[in-house]
Amino acid sequence: QVQLVESGGGLVQAGGSLRLSCAASGNIFSINAMGWYRQAPGKQRELVATITSGGHTVYADSVKGRFTMSRDNAKNTGYLQMNSLKPEDTAVHYCNAVATYERLGYAEGPYNYWGQGTQVTVSS
Repeated sequence: QVQLVESGGGLVQAGGSLRLSCAASGNIFSINAMGWYRQAPGKQRELVATITSGGHTVYADSVKGRFTMSRDNAKNTGYLQMNSLKPEDTAVHYCNAVATYERLGYAEGPYNYWGQGTQVTVSS
């Protein structure tokens, strides 16, 4: 089917930057929307940003003007550039994709896929 692998998380000081990547692999037929979500300890998972196959983006109010989501359709990879990071951005960040996969010459889906998550920690 489709697998998502995130990378790029880590520890950064407030005001710093990180770039997350989400690489999709498998018998991909097409990827519709991709998104980034995050979950802080004791809190529900929340939307950070989404991007359609055509490049239309939507951002949570808390990250507008600081985060930029993009994707490389040829590489089946999505990115999240995070600038001016704040301690409240600390969370496990998850990649999400709505995708169809190829099976016996046909497209199956779309289905919702998640990565394993990458930790982002912002120190004050």
